[in-house]
Amino acid sequence: MKMVTAFNGNMKKAAAGLRRINLDGLRWRVFDAKGQILGRLASQIATVVQGKDKPTYTPNRDDGDMCIVLNAKDVCVTGRKLTDKIYYWHTGYVGHLKQRNLKDQMAKDPTEVIRKAVLRMLPKNKLRDDRDRKLRIFPGSEHPFGDRPLEPYEMPPRSVREMRPRARRAMVRAQKKAEQQQQNADGKKGKNEEAQEESA
Repeated sequence: MKMVTAFNGNMKKAAAGLRRINLDGLRWRVFDAKGQILGRLASQIATVVQGKDKPTYTPNRDDGDMCIVLNAKDVCVTGRKLTDKIYYWHTGYVGHLKQRNLKDQMAKDPTEVIRKAVLRMLPKNKLRDDRDRKLRIFPGSEHPFGDRPLEPYEMPPRSVREMRPRARRAMVRAQKKAEQQQQNADGKKGKNEEAQEESA
């Protein structure tokens, strides 16, 4: 119980809806989001929350495990998604379509980014709310479930594809250009030093 008192976050929010979940026989899986790519992490969480990693999976029953996601603020995205990915919502008033990009959402509440990514991968049916309750996301590494039998989840190895030829050539050109600029800067420094010695 010491771990519960050490948690400094919103305990009411962290434990919300736990009474409505039948915790008998459920495993507590811990996902570390630090350095993980958002979509790949969310797809693994969605699989575990649905119970698709079990041989007893049936689509009409909620057999998924509890998922605790830590370090949500350190999740990564590829490309220009930080500025180009937009979250939309409507207040209900005429013309009040609001929007916020991923960068601003990460600054405001990084847990909501992972929650939306996972929920949008789940089937839209009556089991969705129960699966949402089994998902507990925390921005840092602190959580109030230290007294539970936690199992760290290992992400499957990712095969990185080879870089496309055009991108590889562009990268090589950029490296050569940087080396030439460095050599030119060093050459100018040497000439300036020689000129100063001659004048002295």
